[in-house]
Amino acid sequence: MKSDFTGLTWQEILAGSCCSIEEVAPELGLSDEETAAVSAITEKYPMCVNPYYYSLIDKKNPDDPVRRMCIPSPVEFSAGGCEDTSGESSNTVVQGMQHKYRQTTLILSTNQCAMYCRHCFRKRMVGVPESETVRHLTEMISYVKEHPEINNVLVSGGDAFLNSDSILRRYLEGFLPLPNVGFIRFGTRTPVVLPQRITGDPELTKLLSEYGTEKRVYIVTQFNHPNEITMWSKEAVRQLQAAGCIIRNQTVLLKGVNDNPEVLGSLQNGLAALGVVPYYVFQCRPVAGVLNQFQVPLLQGLHIFNSARTLMNGMAKSARYVLSHPTGKIEIVGVPEEGEMLFRYHQSKFMKDESRLFRMAVSDTQCWPGDIPAVFPRMPVH
Repeated sequence: MKSDFTGLTWQEILAGSCCSIEEVAPELGLSDEETAAVSAITEKYPMCVNPYYYSLIDKKNPDDPVRRMCIPSPVEFSAGGCEDTSGESSNTVVQGMQHKYRQTTLILSTNQCAMYCRHCFRKRMVGVPESETVRHLTEMISYVKEHPEINNVLVSGGDAFLNSDSILRRYLEGFLPLPNVGFIRFGTRTPVVLPQRITGDPELTKLLSEYGTEKRVYIVTQFNHPNEITMWSKEAVRQLQAAGCIIRNQTVLLKGVNDNPEVLGSLQNGLAALGVVPYYVFQCRPVAGVLNQFQVPLLQGLHIFNSARTLMNGMAKSARYVLSHPTGKIEIVGVPEEGEMLFRYHQSKFMKDESRLFRMAVSDTQCWPGDIPAVFPRMPVH
């Protein structure tokens, strides 16, 4: 796989992506048996890693954190998990658009990514024909017009910035003029996995600057490890900021990647130093092909997060430790008593759950809360 991507356009870098484990097996030190096992994985869960992101791997370290995020592992075939952990299908209101939270609509604008993350919670979409992607923009705009409670639109995917500039313009010109829409967000990992998409396309930053003069454009990205903060990603961040965008980061807590207080704390401090606002630290979801490889038990995860917080500066401490449940986004608050955890709805699908605190019994090995009772007594807030 080519390691020199300087002078190439982002499209050329992307076109040089590795989609076969056989291509990199010798360099990664995989045996024939390991190569065959991983190859079988890619038939169900495709592999795609572009030359830039591949260059961040320490090829001599089989436990390298960047490698874990982009190179398939036979563990992905272990049993358990589900395809749609957040109930996305039940929230679809227009093809390609979801409305789960009262004030926000989510658009799955593409199933394309610049790199296939092995921990992806939309693994069901990777490498399959477009079925949840945007086809009905006019209907989507009408839906937002008809629902004045919606005040922001999140364009995600896949990766929103794998859309062409002309498609991104259509979202900007379609939604930002609506009086009830205060801002638009783009969910993209390109600042991390393919920063040349930003640094090599001045038309993109010009477009974002043009539409961000009256209403705010947010970029929501995902740095998971300090090794992803490079001179390329720093420049991509700088150019987005120069275009007037506010950048927020949501990290996923991943076993073998950042499940260490020093690593997680260093990452959040590094992001704050770049002016990237730490947003969420997500509990890894119990997705089929993911949970046994990347999930950390809830009690351990909270300990890691709280220990990392002691190493963070005040700006970095804006991150919250949360999980995304079918009933809402739930903050993992603390351990009131041994064997129990305290949770709070940060965002809820149903009004009855808004800001609700609740306790649940949690075992030392439990990685997900499971079903939450529909009726739960409110706990007093002191």
